[in-house]
Parts: sequence; C-alpha cells; structure tokens
Amino acid sequence: MLVQQILSSKSSDTVVTASPGTSITEVLGLLSEHRIGGVVVSSDGTRIDGILSERDIVRALAARGPSCLEQQASALMTPDPVCCARDDTADSVLERMTEGRFRHMPVVQDGKLAGIVTIGDVVKARLSELSFEKTALEGMIMGH
Repeated sequence: MLVQQILSSKSSDTVVTASPGTSITEVLGLLSEHRIGGVVVSSDGTRIDGILSERDIVRALAARGPSCLEQQASALMTPDPVCCARDDTADSVLERMTEGRFRHMPVVQDGKLAGIVTIGDVVKARLSELSFEKTALEGMIMGH
C-alpha cells in the first residue's frame, strides 16, 4: 500500500499547521480542537519548518515547567522532520516511524506540504491490507 492510498482513505485531507510564532498554549488549543497529536509548523502553510507534537510539549513541561506554555512553537518544534512522499510504501513509512520513535510524518510533493500520516493511519491501512489478503487466501484454500 502506498502513502497516496492512505491519504485517500482519511476522512479529511486537511493538515493543521501553526506558524513558528504561535504560542504553545495556542498550539494546545489546536491539538484539542482538532483532536490530533501534532501540528506541522509552517510560516506559509506549504513549507515545513518543523513539527510539534504533544510529546514535545509534555517533555518541555517536565523540563522547564509551565513557563514553556508561553514560548513559541519554533522553540519546541523538531526542525526538519522526517517526511515521506505519496509514492512511499506504508511499510517503509512504518519502519521509519518505528526507528525514529515518532508518530507523525508530513507528506511532501514538489517540496511542499501535501498531507500528513500518523502511525495510526499506517497501522489501520496495514491491518486492512492484511484482512484483504487473509480473505483472498481463505477463498483460494476453499476453492472460491
């Protein structure tokens, strides 16, 4: 399965972004409002400056205390995040996410933000693919 197929199966193709100057408190509001675990940090909505996840914020809270909530997204984001392309396979994306221990991967096309896939999206797609393969094999075994 390809990333493009995963993007097509998602209920929304919207990528929530925050500008580098957005406060962490505002980012938390976006995460809560959209029920997501991370945002792409982008100054123009198409270029990827970084990525900021709820894990990044929790780590900052533990290390710096509540004062980090007034910092800007650019202070806590991971700059130059690992990205994928529409024609990457789900398995290669899952492998990179597992090795890098992250759950959100921006999708780029022609150097611009084209979507985002989460580890949940990839696992769901892979389970669907395995279910289809299982049904096909059962049909072959039973002679259907």
